[in-house]
Amino acid sequence: MPIRVLVVDDQEMVRAGFSALLNAQPDLEVVGQAGDGAEAVDLAAELRPDVILMDVRMPVLDGLAATRRIVADAAPETSPRVVMLTTFDLDDYVYAALRAGASGFLLKHSTPDELASAVRVVAAGDALLAPSVTRRLVEDFARVQPVVPIAPARLTPRETDVLRQVARGLSNRQIAAELVLAEQTVKSHVSSILSKLDLRDRAQAVVFAYEAGVVTPGPRG
Repeated sequence: MPIRVLVVDDQEMVRAGFSALLNAQPDLEVVGQAGDGAEAVDLAAELRPDVILMDVRMPVLDGLAATRRIVADAAPETSPRVVMLTTFDLDDYVYAALRAGASGFLLKHSTPDELASAVRVVAAGDALLAPSVTRRLVEDFARVQPVVPIAPARLTPRETDVLRQVARGLSNRQIAAELVLAEQTVKSHVSSILSKLDLRDRAQAVVFAYEAGVVTPGPRG
């Protein structure tokens, strides 16, 4: 079954361009397009896409508010993965969207290969989209966020180790190699972490890890 995608952008040419690029891939299918966040919320409920490409700034309802509604309306196991489309990676809207449940973000000038790869990565859920850029974004905003120390009893020591590696941007396979574990074991640990901390996916886990002080931002520059 192809990965079903909903493309949301207030510019018709952008929607058409992204849709054409994605539909050219044998494993991807654009099932709908929306021109604003309110329409995206309705189509997400109607079409149940696997992945939503969501513009950040739109009329009627912006991408952040639309993401919050879509995430709130769906159970975690059936919720579509939302990828924010933005012009600037260091964008407070994007950071807020990650906290609200978006699975990652993509620059609008990304190449066709990067676009298709982003959809596949977030649909699979076992790796972080653009890990180095995501980490930099989260670090920059986490520096000005109050740190709320994690309650140690909520995670086992091994789960805390895995969370630190997730925050570094490592995939399940990379974490398995780093911690000398089976990849399936890592997958189980990640699922347990998300469940215990009431997080939707890896992107939210990265935000949590920095804001809770499990990892700390590195020096600027």
